[in-house]
Amino acid sequence: MFDDQSPIYRQIADRIKSDVVRGVLGGDEQVMSTNQYAAFYRINPATAAKAFAQLVDEGVLYKRRGIGMFVSPDAREVLRAKRREAFFTTVVDPMVAEARTIGIPLPDVIARLQQLAGPGGPTDKDDQ
Repeated sequence: MFDDQSPIYRQIADRIKSDVVRGVLGGDEQVMSTNQYAAFYRINPATAAKAFAQLVDEGVLYKRRGIGMFVSPDAREVLRAKRREAFFTTVVDPMVAEARTIGIPLPDVIARLQQLAGPGGPTDKDDQ
């Protein structure tokens, strides 16, 4: 489940964020407690607590005292907006720069993207 690429607490936080973005975890849905998470994945409870604290700080989770942790109602949209911005910064911007460097006209890049999306592919309607 966990790799050596980044700290376990960060991998936990990233997995929960991914579940929220994909809709596996919905707004106001309860998540496992830190102790349940630690027992299930056989990790130190402090590691799980650190991940959950990070998610609370980022506004992804919120705590209901005496009940547990829940996904923030707007977490999915907030995370999707952050991922969109990161996508343009890390994928699209370098791609456009490389296309310019090697002389590919922007309309050719756009045509290729549209070809890859194909009929019935992603559209702006998916974001509504």
